[in-house]
Amino acid sequence: MSDPGMAEKLVKALQRPDGDLALRPVHSIGIGATGYFKPSPIAGNFCVAEHFNTDKTDVSVRFSNGSGCAVVHDGWSDVRGMAVRFHLPDGTDTDLIAMTLPEFFAPTPATFLEFAEKAAPKPYEGETPWQKIWNYLQLILPKRDPYPGETISPDDGAIAYADKYAFSQLGVMQAAQIGAPTSYVRAAYHAVHTFIVTGSDGVRRWVRFSWQPIAGVLNTNPEKTPDDDFLRAELKERLSKDSARFSLMMMVGEVGDDFNNSSRPWPPHRKRIMMGTLTVNAVPEDQIAQSEKLSFNPGLLTPGIEASDDPVLKIRIDTYKTSSAWRGGSPCPFSEG
Repeated sequence: MSDPGMAEKLVKALQRPDGDLALRPVHSIGIGATGYFKPSPIAGNFCVAEHFNTDKTDVSVRFSNGSGCAVVHDGWSDVRGMAVRFHLPDGTDTDLIAMTLPEFFAPTPATFLEFAEKAAPKPYEGETPWQKIWNYLQLILPKRDPYPGETISPDDGAIAYADKYAFSQLGVMQAAQIGAPTSYVRAAYHAVHTFIVTGSDGVRRWVRFSWQPIAGVLNTNPEKTPDDDFLRAELKERLSKDSARFSLMMMVGEVGDDFNNSSRPWPPHRKRIMMGTLTVNAVPEDQIAQSEKLSFNPGLLTPGIEASDDPVLKIRIDTYKTSSAWRGGSPCPFSEG
């Protein structure tokens, strides 16, 4: 059931003190790109959705830094995002929104809101070398040293919350150690939530999607933090010379897997199907219209793909709608009119 009140609370809780209300509350800094998607020869067997049964589908892509900070800090450890809009031949669109974390932080809207409130950035409090050694002796991960100019910590509140609630521990620990990619196209992105796909034989399967970079995953050297603003320039330069590609992988769930809790991983040996290849080949000049004003939504689906009963997926549909309206984005697919 739609809950606009909860969505508004979430958007407010996610806004950082160093953010900008004219931008997204998270994934504030980004860059738009364009390209196309080609399905694999077997994709149509597993999903009847149009983009898995069409030779070529144009796409709009937005890469982003996960932080809600309005200042660019590309070299800082941060979750990255990749939102893909497939422009289907029938004139409709469908979205797939992914991030570099394979799991989410909370299993329900209520815990999502509590996490967002408790994990709000706080003034940075570093640790002395002796405190780090003491933590190591207790098998506790020491705090990292702040980056030059970093005054608020995105980790302390989240880690304190994870210490109390096991469901958030995997996502929080991964986020705290995730690092910074050398390029937006040298990271793997996960759609996190479970979706239901219908195959050509009518069989419905519960699946999770991820984008795997064909160039491979590569992070920067944390001891040699690059310039704060390099990811957008790197993408422009890369695509001016050649295209970048991702494989769309689909993991198929089995009985016993939790289909409605995105904070719980599935066993790594689950069957994976290569559904197609995404080619990113250009960066539009008009980044306002082609990126910053776009209103992606994880609930914008097409026949052949359904949302699972994951309650966080359902509340995210409303939070994206609310955020789009507040920041003056292009009309959200779920907005009235």
